[in-house]
Amino acid sequence: MTLRLLAVHAHPDDESSKGAATYAYYRSIGVEVTVVSCTGGERGDIQNEGLAERAAANRDMAGLRRIEMARAQQAIGFDHRWLGYLDSGLPDPESVEAGEPLPANCFAVIPLEISAEPLVRIIRELRPQVLITYDETGGYPHPDHIRTHEISMYAFEAAADPARYPGAGEPWQISKVYYDRIFNAPRIEAMYQFVLANDPGSPQLERLTEVRGWMKDRPNLATTQVRIGDFLEARDEALRSHASQVAPDSFFFFWPNDMQRQAWPFEDFQLAVSLVDTDIPETDLFAGIVNHHQGTP
Repeated sequence: MTLRLLAVHAHPDDESSKGAATYAYYRSIGVEVTVVSCTGGERGDIQNEGLAERAAANRDMAGLRRIEMARAQQAIGFDHRWLGYLDSGLPDPESVEAGEPLPANCFAVIPLEISAEPLVRIIRELRPQVLITYDETGGYPHPDHIRTHEISMYAFEAAADPARYPGAGEPWQISKVYYDRIFNAPRIEAMYQFVLANDPGSPQLERLTEVRGWMKDRPNLATTQVRIGDFLEARDEALRSHASQVAPDSFFFFWPNDMQRQAWPFEDFQLAVSLVDTDIPETDLFAGIVNHHQGTP
């Protein structure tokens, strides 16, 4: 059987910071991987002071981010779809408290029954067994990330229901839904302990200590570890493709890949929904799926 994975993200660059090495791994073993970007990232600020294409960003951020997305897609090898919605922007907390509305017609304010239809069409067309998205908090409280969770779960249910969106293709039931848990406390602790044991004078230790402090109370919700040590360079290439959003000295490149391969060569996910039998913890997002579809008890 052909294995197919669908990852739904809020903006271009999210797919590279949240799962790119996993997508590269699965592409390497023949899995069909498709990334959906819900918005074009039009309202993203320039995060790279040394951006070579600053003039292009100032003139046409949406166009530049499409170019960057194409570069990231080439680095990893996934298929890609734009859902076509406008970036909602990251509102100032004071404006939220004051009740100021989000921009008109942006992704986060369009009713779910309308915005989900294109994603239902994609699910029914591609027929993925696995869906990756964010949890109900969005990973962090950006309105587009929260909406990405909502639209993903809405479309997951609607795509399987023949009574909903009858003109959007034949119904398809996704077997498993995962939430991104890649940035987690055990990973930071493993990195910290590795540096402490192998290079206690490293300047990285101070930064790791800081991150360890504010991560230590986060619950570890991961159920599934995908071994991706051989695909960290592909991930980094994809990240650097989004040059307007990811500077060369970004936190994403804080620790060397060789250290990651020894201390924590995984990307982590939380199994949120499973319609197949599987044993936790898992080492494969498709655990239980092949046997289920082949009728093996």
